[in-house]
Amino acid sequence: MEEQHDSPRPPAPKVTGIGGIFFFSDNPAATRDWYARHLGLEVNDYGATFESRSAERPDEVQQLQWSPFQRGSDYFAPSTREFMINYRVQNLEGLVQQLRANGVTVLDDIATYDYGKFVHVLDADGHKLELWEPS
Repeated sequence: MEEQHDSPRPPAPKVTGIGGIFFFSDNPAATRDWYARHLGLEVNDYGATFESRSAERPDEVQQLQWSPFQRGSDYFAPSTREFMINYRVQNLEGLVQQLRANGVTVLDDIATYDYGKFVHVLDADGHKLELWEPS
């Protein structure tokens, strides 16, 4: 009798945390400077990055990006909201497949970069969400 070897299953497609908070500002440079001066954020041209660790996986460093965007930027389009949240996910391909099957508006194809995969969707209230599976 031959032994069967199941290939490992991909993790369940789901959100695992917040990857970023993006919002409009009339003057992103001044906003970054205010947060640096008054609240001690270490900022760069993109905003600030917060690092944390999971109690379940303490060796894994997680990041949350905080970024003010120039008011009027089309990066949040087609949403007209003042903010966009980036959610960290596992198994982005499986999640996008589920979302499409459930009639969720998926705005673009999955884009892959050195630091992970991204796709944008709209929630029930018209908020544009960025889904990110880190590398």
